[in-house]
Formats: sequence, C-alpha cells, structure tokens
Amino acid sequence: VRGGEEVKRVREGNVLNAKAKGKTREGAEEQLTTGDLLSNRRMFYLLKGAFPAVQINSEERVDTADQETVSWDHSIPEDIKQKIQPKEVPAESVTVWIDPLDATQEYTEDLRQYVTTMVCVAVNGKPVIGVIHKPFSSYTAWAMVDGGSNVKARSSYNEKTPRIIVSRSHAGKVEQVARQTFGNKTVIIPAGGAGYKVLALLDVPEKNQEEADVYIHVTYIKKWDICAGNAVLRALGGHMTTLTGEEISYTGSDGNEGGLIASINMNHKALIEKLPDLEKTSHK
Repeated sequence: VRGGEEVKRVREGNVLNAKAKGKTREGAEEQLTTGDLLSNRRMFYLLKGAFPAVQINSEERVDTADQETVSWDHSIPEDIKQKIQPKEVPAESVTVWIDPLDATQEYTEDLRQYVTTMVCVAVNGKPVIGVIHKPFSSYTAWAMVDGGSNVKARSSYNEKTPRIIVSRSHAGKVEQVARQTFGNKTVIIPAGGAGYKVLALLDVPEKNQEEADVYIHVTYIKKWDICAGNAVLRALGGHMTTLTGEEISYTGSDGNEGGLIASINMNHKALIEKLPDLEKTSHK
C-alpha cells in the first residue's frame, strides 16, 4: 500500500519520466518510471527497517545513497489479526520478493486497472505469504498458506471452454494452441500485469477486473512478478507451476525459465497434459 501511494501520486501528477531500462528476451523495450523507483524505495526500506536480517529481492536496484527512513511499528490491523495464524521461522530461511510496480508498460499507457504493487514471502523457497495491491482502486488481496486470507476463489468454472488470461503480447501465440486444445469456444483474454492476471482467477470485488479460469505465460518471467500470486493461489488450494508442472522455487536466480500455468478449483494436472506444445516456446 505504501508503494502504491507513490505509484498513484506519480501517475496522477503525470511526472512519470519514463525511459527504457533495457530489452526483454523477446526484444520488447522495458520501461522504467519515477513511479517504479519511488515505490521501490518506499517498499524496500520499510521492509529492511522492520526485518534487517531478511533477504529482500526487488525488481529495481536500490541506491544506497538514496536511502529513506520508513518505519513500521509492528502493529497489525485488527481485521488481519482476526484471520491469521502467526508462525515463527528462522530469518535465514526467508526470502522476500517485491514488485514495486507491476505492469509498467500499461502504467505508461495509463491503463491503470492492470497496475499492482506486490510483496511475497517465501520460506525455504516456497511462497507462503502473498499480497497484491491495486493502487488506483485501493483494493488489496492477501493470503497466507495455512494462515488465513481476505480473498477466495471464484466458484464457477467451465473446464471444457475455459477463459484463458495471457499477456497482451502473447495472445496470438497462445490462442492458436488453446483453441486446438480446448475447442473454438475458448476465450482468450489479453491483459497486463501478472498480479492482475492472478486476481482474475479469484472472487475479487472490482468493477474493472476481468474473470478467467486459467492464467498462462509462455516465456521467461521474473520471480517478483509471480511469487505473490503463487502464494495466494497456494493458500487457497490453487496451483501455479511451470508449463510442465514443476513447482517454482523462490530462491537462487531471479528468473523462471519454464513459463507458467495457474489455476484454481480445476484439475491442474489435466490442464498441463492438455497443453504440451506451449512449453517449447517458454525458453525463447
């Protein structure tokens, strides 16, 4: 939420100062804005100040000359206290992944509904706490594996003609295989932001949030993009795996090579078996 305040303030003030920070493996330009940097600074130093012994991995580089004192008094809101079952774990087993601004490209295009800020806590590489916040509507979804949540899965699904949510740039690539697999009635939903796509699988009280049954990504993706959503899905009994069904470990390198498929209240293994052709494209 603190990061989201910066994201919203920069966008509403129209002081993005967007610039290219490099290219993706697919050759698309990656954007960096003032919103990314200020949100990152706020989120990183708040977490580092509260938990100095914990490793924090963030999408943006932290400039030590640009430190910010952001404090948290360790008080937990009452509505969250009533839902969670606290657990203690060794600090060295924890890795925190933060995405200070998910869907930067859409942010620069003023497609605000796709933008989220995310935090994930992994313990021994397994995602256990996920928080996905939408700065422009102030909606926050969170969940903790075996510990509570404020969100739930949607109850209506159709495995025969699923609605598949994919990246805007991948829609054509996925559509052909999806229609071959599930039939011509399959609906492909192009969308921005990994956080938004996970929320599409859930029962979210948001007017401009699309609904989907399956989330598929067919190329390399960074772990800060997907860790929070993975934790939320795990906590609710859902799944997020590579396209071949392998669990994703949130230690080590910051990238996931095997693409991903995410679902909830569906037969995840059967979905993977239906989509054998997509994995071949995930390393490109």
